[in-house]
Amino acid sequence: MDAARSLPAITPLDHGLQRELLAVVGELREWLVELTCTLVSFPSLMGEESSAQDYMEGLFRGMGLDVDRFEVNAADLAHLPGYSPPTGHWQRHDNVVARHTPRAVSGRSLIFNGHIDVVPVGAAELWQTPPFSPVVRDGRIHGRGSGDMKAGIAAYVTAFHALRQLGLQPAAPLWMQSVVEEECTGNGALACLARGYRAEAAVIPEPFDHTLMDAQVGVLWLAVDVDGRPAHVLDVKQGINAIEAAFALYRGLLPLRDAWNRPEARHPAFADNPHAINFNLGRIHGGEWPSSVPTRCTIEIRCGFHPGMSAAEARAALEAQLARTSREDPTLAGASYRVRYGGFQSEGCVIARDLPMMQLLAASHETVRGTAARWMASTATTDARVCNLYGHTPATCYGPEATRIHGIDESVSIDSMVDVTRVLTLFLARWCGTEAIAA
Repeated sequence: MDAARSLPAITPLDHGLQRELLAVVGELREWLVELTCTLVSFPSLMGEESSAQDYMEGLFRGMGLDVDRFEVNAADLAHLPGYSPPTGHWQRHDNVVARHTPRAVSGRSLIFNGHIDVVPVGAAELWQTPPFSPVVRDGRIHGRGSGDMKAGIAAYVTAFHALRQLGLQPAAPLWMQSVVEEECTGNGALACLARGYRAEAAVIPEPFDHTLMDAQVGVLWLAVDVDGRPAHVLDVKQGINAIEAAFALYRGLLPLRDAWNRPEARHPAFADNPHAINFNLGRIHGGEWPSSVPTRCTIEIRCGFHPGMSAAEARAALEAQLARTSREDPTLAGASYRVRYGGFQSEGCVIARDLPMMQLLAASHETVRGTAARWMASTATTDARVCNLYGHTPATCYGPEATRIHGIDESVSIDSMVDVTRVLTLFLARWCGTEAIAA
């Protein structure tokens, strides 16, 4: 919701103010930890985000910010570039966006974005402590979503709060977005775009260990429904095993993955990564009875592909590879299959390192960490693509060090969270500029 205009110059921070900002973030360490733990305690799985978003709405309103809460409705988004078919339909499936408006605009507008949804916990009994009962231990916060990415949301909220502790506020429009569906479609971020939210930069504090993301792959989710022929196990030759056929079809996709990883096929951003493109067989269900040759099996697969390839081109290549496998693999004789798409249909993107926001974020990192920023080309997808590809908003990811995201015993480093908050605070103050809070 930011009109096109000439960008003001980025001015250095007064050294005294810089020291004060870094110090106040240190003083807010426990505030940051408590906020992260509170967010982790909400089990904001897909379709169950409402209680966490209730909290975010209350938090933002309590900070005196204007709040826009709105439903993420697939029907409203289906016509837009970047849309992905959802994996379900839920009630109170909302985004929450806080808006800060300065008295007078003298800086550059900014979006802080983070996703409130988390992935399933897996086998809960394998966790050392319950996944939604956050624990602080050995300098880390443990729990599902601690790293991916509730620490990031807490970091950008604390960065804004840190300015206010010094009687300052951004001198440009700032939007803080808490979105849903990042883990399966990106439609939450797309819904923000459809509502008109754009800015002169966006930062997403994904847990990428203080690296600056300059590229990410595309990702497709697909399901393959395989039909065999049922039979009694007393004569398995009369049947066609749908489960075995499904595995054969998946194995038949792997040569395409390997072809996309060959040096001559790699996007330049991934030239030094021998395995940037990954396929994952994530779910399988099928069969009717232990003593019956199974009739049907469904496999659900995640497939990466390089930036520069459209989602349609990736789908066509995958379907052609499945058809080739079906024709050429004798174990698939008599089996049939259908391909369905739901979830990510997300293209890759590249972010130029010389953009002003990238350079300023790198400089802020160097001030806080004392080392040059490292660049990262991500082999996963993030909501940054929505801003970069469709929203005319340069966006990157910069966030804390976390371990075992999407796994058992996920955790995030508290020291790293504090440093990320310091970096975001310096970036916020320089990118947006500052003004005194009105008395």
